Amino acid sequence: MQFLYLAPVGMAQCASDGTVLLINPKAAQLLLPLTRGDNLHNLFDVLQPVLPQLRDLVVAFEAPVGMVCEALRFRLDVGRPGAGHAQVLAAWVVKHDADRFMVVVSDATIEERREQTALARSLWDASRRDALTQMPNRAALGAFLQELLDRRASPDGGRFAVIFMNCDRFKQINDSFGHALGDQVLGMVAGRLRAALRPYDKVAAGEPDHQMAARLGGDEFAVVLAHLRDEENAHALAQRLLDLMAKPYGVSNLQLHNTVSMGMVLGSQAHGDADAVLQDASIAMVLAKRAGGGRCVVFEPGMRERAALRGQLESELRTAIAGQQLFLVYQPIVGLAQPGHGHADGGRYAGVEALVRWQHPTRGLVSPVDFIGLAEESGLIIPLGGFVLEQACRQFAQWQRDLGGLAPRQLSVNLSRAQLHQGGFAAQVQALLAQYQLDPSTLQLEVTESLAAQDDAIQTRLQQIKQLGVRLALDDFGTGYSSLSSLHLLPVDTVKLDRSFISLADTSQHHRVLIDATVRVARSLGMQTVAEGVETRAQEAVLRELGCDKGQGYLYARPLGPDDLVRWLAQP
Repeated sequence: MQFLYLAPVGMAQCASDGTVLLINPKAAQLLLPLTRGDNLHNLFDVLQPVLPQLRDLVVAFEAPVGMVCEALRFRLDVGRPGAGHAQVLAAWVVKHDADRFMVVVSDATIEERREQTALARSLWDASRRDALTQMPNRAALGAFLQELLDRRASPDGGRFAVIFMNCDRFKQINDSFGHALGDQVLGMVAGRLRAALRPYDKVAAGEPDHQMAARLGGDEFAVVLAHLRDEENAHALAQRLLDLMAKPYGVSNLQLHNTVSMGMVLGSQAHGDADAVLQDASIAMVLAKRAGGGRCVVFEPGMRERAALRGQLESELRTAIAGQQLFLVYQPIVGLAQPGHGHADGGRYAGVEALVRWQHPTRGLVSPVDFIGLAEESGLIIPLGGFVLEQACRQFAQWQRDLGGLAPRQLSVNLSRAQLHQGGFAAQVQALLAQYQLDPSTLQLEVTESLAAQDDAIQTRLQQIKQLGVRLALDDFGTGYSSLSSLHLLPVDTVKLDRSFISLADTSQHHRVLIDATVRVARSLGMQTVAEGVETRAQEAVLRELGCDKGQGYLYARPLGPDDLVRWLAQP
């Protein structure tokens, strides 16, 4: 009995109906805050506000003896709002026999707070750690970077760098092999990034150090380097990362290639908060990607303004596509088989290439150089390309109705990578042919040399187009000389020689030989050839001599509006 009164935990023996038979001072001390008028006669009544299930647990326990429940926690803040941190108790109930049970009560406040602190720390870490790679995430990197920005006034506060990375071919890997394999590649990228930063990197979220690597999301990563001795340290690391990331990735018996594009912000150019600095690094990364990828571009303040203007232009282009600001012009393609350009030899009847133009309400005529690349990057090339193809088919059908034998014989329209990745693109082409009652052989769709040699999905789409009877042309051919040997592998009917060849056709024996070889190989494969960018009679003479089938360029006509083209066709 003395032990009951001296025990450091609360103990109470009760009858089966909850009547308290014995209770020690510690139990009374812990439970009194729950009572009214210090009434501890019935434990079920005392604990009803905090453990209402206790009575049912005891009644339902059928075994003659044993543990009814253990470590049931409850708070002592009943009726005491605003009392601060509430005391937490834990209760164990043991059945002695059919008529009695023992309740043990202890103070679990410290243990509860410790568990809550550990949980909060765990949640904090999880909120700042990327689940796939176990690297810090954008939130962790942003906090680390903001600390550096806040210390810029210190002697070495400005000697830091931020590198923003994006994988160059990750979308193709995902599309070709699936997201599960893509996730494996991202894990390998993270591993290489960690290895490149060792032995000094401590990438745990919230742990201060001289550098941190993080996954920002998708295939984007970033590195923050603090306390640099000089800027060359940052450039050296960037080059090391470029070299490391460019090595093949061995995944599932495959050797995958995936370079990265990087944008770097040096501390001396850092402006604004952490989000603003990351945005600047992202701007530089986009420029690296536009330059071909696999390189690092250092941010300069002027890039921010140009990016803002580009963003504004993208918004305006969306409006232009939805409105009436876009229009088409048509550049003639003439026959070169016989001398002269009159109707007798059919030179003017060869065809036209449809080209899109943008008449901006305030900027005036916007060059395609300024908006075609923007459309491809933003995804607007899909509606833009659809507009061009539909409008060109409509105009071509009208010429055939109105001009008869004077009408151009063939319509050429450029295709983008995004259009060819559309699953239903061939069906769209077929629907347009039917809508405007066009002979499929009069439509020629042009793809670039690099696009025609793409993956199986592109090859399948090109074959679907050919099965419609539509002709395919290889645009800008010759930018890669080695492709001549693989020309027979490409499903095209026409080869368009790049203007860089034609500009030197009459002055460079080397270019003359290349043109001659291309024409001969194309002819042996049953393909026609078109020379782009013909500007002089001397160039034309060489092309005729070498047997090139058609020519296109300012020597014959600049791109013309529909009415101007009709007048050009009518010239003798």
